[in-house]
Parts: sequence; structure tokens; C-alpha cells
Amino acid sequence: MPKKDVSRRGFLEVLTSGGILGVCAAIFFPILKFITPPESGEANVSQVKLEFSRADIEADPKKAKTFKFGRKLGIICVTSDGALKALSATCTHLDCTVQHRPDLGIIWCSCHNGRYDLDGKNISGPPPKPLEQYVVNEIDSGIFISKEEA
Repeated sequence: MPKKDVSRRGFLEVLTSGGILGVCAAIFFPILKFITPPESGEANVSQVKLEFSRADIEADPKKAKTFKFGRKLGIICVTSDGALKALSATCTHLDCTVQHRPDLGIIWCSCHNGRYDLDGKNISGPPPKPLEQYVVNEIDSGIFISKEEA
């Protein structure tokens, strides 16, 4: 095996490159740690009680209201047959907020004209996946929204 001699110049180049790389890491690592947000300490939510009633939803011109489901936004709407449907209000394309269009009978995303039916299935447009469905339970005058059981 031929023995390869490392010259002084080659050794100093490797040493200098390693030093520069170490200095860059020492500068940019704290900056990156400062920029990235910390993990949220919020607990996972499996059920919420809405602060409004069916009458409030029906009185709205769009026949729908948005609500917070943990860190996510949800939408609840009244269908043409009077049933309540609750879905995630975040479009699966670019995370825009969707809205109910009772005149068309769909859930619509105005960002890129994405359309979903009232079961959350994507009908047309760029959304790649359906909206997440929630289970709606009306108990007395309260409305409870929970995640769909698998």
C-alpha cells in the first residue's frame, strides 16, 4: 500500500476548515433554537361543549359557526335536512379556513376554490384529502363535539 503523506498546507487547510465550521455552528445553532417555537403544553382535546346553541347557528346567514377544538378550528353547519355536521375548518391544501356555502350545499375554501361536500369529502379543486369529521351530540340545549371513534 502506498503511503500518502499529508503536507503541512493540507493539514492546516483541514484544521482551518474544521475551525470555521465549528464557529459557524456555534453562531447559527443558538439562532435556530431561538427562532423555532417551543412545543405547546396544551393538552389534547377529545370533546368540547359549544358556547352557542342550534338556534344561534340557524340564525346565522351562512347557517354555520366556527369553534375552537383544542388548537384546531372547526366549523358546524346545519344541512338542508336540518342535521348538524361538524368538520375541521382547516383546508387540507394550504391550511386556509373553509366556509359553509348553503346556496351551493358545500363547504368551500376561498384560497384556491377547493370544494368539499357536507361530509368533508373533497369534490373539486386542489385539496388532496377530505376534512376531518367530528361527532355532534345534542344534549338538552347543549351541543357537544367529539372526535370520531376509529
